[in-house]
Amino acid sequence: MKMRLNELRFQRVRMVGTLLLPALLFACKGNQQGMTGAGPQEYEVKTLKPSVSALKRTFPATIRGRQDVEIRPNISGFITRLCVDEGARVRKGQVLFMIDPVQYEAAVKSAEANVNVARTSVETSELTTKNKRELQKRNIISDYDLQMAENDLASKKALLAQAEAQLVNARNNLSYTEVKSPSDGVIGTIPFRVGSLVSPSMAVPMTTVSDISEMYVYFSMNEKQLLELTRQNGSLKESVAAMPEIELQLADGSLYGEKGKIEMVSGVIDPSTGAVSMRASFPNRENILRSGGSGNVVIPYLLEDVLTVPQNATYEIQDKKFVYKLDSGTVARSTGIEIFPLNDGQSYVVTSGLQPGDRIVVEGVSRLKDGMTINPKEE
Repeated sequence: MKMRLNELRFQRVRMVGTLLLPALLFACKGNQQGMTGAGPQEYEVKTLKPSVSALKRTFPATIRGRQDVEIRPNISGFITRLCVDEGARVRKGQVLFMIDPVQYEAAVKSAEANVNVARTSVETSELTTKNKRELQKRNIISDYDLQMAENDLASKKALLAQAEAQLVNARNNLSYTEVKSPSDGVIGTIPFRVGSLVSPSMAVPMTTVSDISEMYVYFSMNEKQLLELTRQNGSLKESVAAMPEIELQLADGSLYGEKGKIEMVSGVIDPSTGAVSMRASFPNRENILRSGGSGNVVIPYLLEDVLTVPQNATYEIQDKKFVYKLDSGTVARSTGIEIFPLNDGQSYVVTSGLQPGDRIVVEGVSRLKDGMTINPKEE
């Protein structure tokens, strides 16, 4: 009886297994079909079209006044008065410093006295010469005596001229006790105060007057950048003339409100740096810019009808840029490209390697391999 029950249980298990086996086989076959039937992976692509690219390049710059004049004395003496303060705006001819005039006033009086003495001597000699001319006409004196009188008169006139020159010099020196501004501008630092001894030979100027109505901004380009600029319009002069207005980035990162223009390019490349100096001018109506400041010159580059690719769509091998271009619609092919040396941090301007209408992969580039089939999805 017990054996009979075991046989019945075994037959029941065989029946269940027979019924479940087709279902398991069907499920495994379905999974296998799902694995083998998976299509190519989807990647986002972009069709390239010509566009306009506005790029900018910055260069470190130094700011100078249109005219920075060092104020130095023409005479030696002690400063008796300061007529301006640092940072003050001055006009041409305005008195800046007063130097002790006492000794120069005395020199003027002495020179005036010498002129009076010399003039009196000339007048006396003229009377003597006039008298001797009359005597020589009457043959009372010889020609020699007359000639001696003429020579004495000429000598006295020379002494008078010398005394008058000394008087002019003394008066000029007296006028130099008032140190005046040679131009409109702003006063710089004043290292010498009342009581300081100044002289024309001192190394440090009394101050500097900066004409800041218009500012000169100096910057440099290397030789390669200069060649690029020259080739844009055929010559350097034409390229500079055709350049748009430039901007000035101040030390705090803000952009100066006025735009400037490049005016000068040095004709000589500095052999020690390999750079050429350039000068741009900026108006300074609000007196925001100061001589001696620093900043960055921002030069715009407008490129028309160019192809741009996102930077994340490229990869690099040995300093060369590559993208995956679609071949036959779905096959990604590794394609080398050349790019413009300037970029905006997000895209590259392609100079060769791609054509309008080409489709490139713009996402998941790191997972692709050359010749891989993908399912393209337009950006």
